[in-house]
Amino acid sequence: MLNPRLHHVSIVVRDLDRSLAFYRDILGLQPLPRPDFPVRGAWLSCGDRQVHLVVHDGQTFRDSDSVDNNDGHFALNTDDFDAVVSALAASGFSEHAADGDPRRLLVKRTGAAGFAQLYVLDPDRNIVEVNAAPS
Repeated sequence: MLNPRLHHVSIVVRDLDRSLAFYRDILGLQPLPRPDFPVRGAWLSCGDRQVHLVVHDGQTFRDSDSVDNNDGHFALNTDDFDAVVSALAASGFSEHAADGDPRRLLVKRTGAAGFAQLYVLDPDRNIVEVNAAPS
């Protein structure tokens, strides 16, 4: 019987340095060695899984600045939800930013999922969820 498991999530980005600053410096993912592919990018460790950033000069899939938790996204899990909220706030993200502001932080401390969740846009408007789901 097949027993697949997630290996990595690939995220299309326009500016590798800007995206690395978000995923590495704000969200705390650690850089990994990456083969010398013909396209620029970076591999980052996320627990026992990976996030791959791939530079693409064209459009990304999203063209909206709104944080919409019902739109396509991927989720990171944390043991310290409040520390992630604080790190994002220290980097200029805000729960009080207006809808459409790319620095808006959508925080759901309680909700239907049964655990705290936040949604934030990366520099290329990809939606990232961070949650405190029990592991």
